Amino acid sequence: MKRFWSTTRVTAQDGAFAVLLDARPLKLPGGGALSVPFEPLAEAIAAEWAAAPESFTPDDLPLTRLATTAQDRVRPHRAAIIGQLAAYGLNDLLCYRAGDGALRATEDAAWTPWTGWAEQRFGITLAVAAGIMPVEQNPAVQDAFTGALEGMSEYALAGLGVIVPALGSLILGLAIEAGSLAPAEACRLAALEELTQEQRWGTDTEAETRRHKRAEDVAESARFMVLCGA
Repeated sequence: MKRFWSTTRVTAQDGAFAVLLDARPLKLPGGGALSVPFEPLAEAIAAEWAAAPESFTPDDLPLTRLATTAQDRVRPHRAAIIGQLAAYGLNDLLCYRAGDGALRATEDAAWTPWTGWAEQRFGITLAVAAGIMPVEQNPAVQDAFTGALEGMSEYALAGLGVIVPALGSLILGLAIEAGSLAPAEACRLAALEELTQEQRWGTDTEAETRRHKRAEDVAESARFMVLCGA
């Protein structure tokens, strides 16, 4: 896509904040004007449009993409989105540990504090499996995760909709949302097995590139939630 505007600014409208491109409102894919209830988010969206190159893609506008997702996808399909996110908690990466050996010790040391964090925060007990055997969580776990997600705005859910699948862990996503875990550290925890293997066998360039892209996506989504006051 080619840049078609010169200036950007934010204007307050009916208790929300809209972004103007050369005095014309930024539009949603459906044709309506994009406005958000958070001034810091609107200012950040205006800034990314101001910084967009002459030829740009949606990847240059991650905050706009997330705001659009919140309004056009999460809002009308809220229950389904919550169900999808809660399902990650029932098969959370942190609940699947190596059978034994050094990797198991590494995972226990790195992951147990965060399963413990979730247990204390949500009043649950998580089942942890060794090897590839499936985990069967108590129904109370699903109820607790679903209840926590139901209390969030569509903007927080949009951010988690990127973070949780990227990490394979609802627990890590909820810890980021709560401000208890830095995005970069969450990405390291999610890639623990891969990083441990690379320490032994050397760096996999393709895997490293994937991790870098994932870290960018997670960091931008975490920033989005902060800008929304999540």
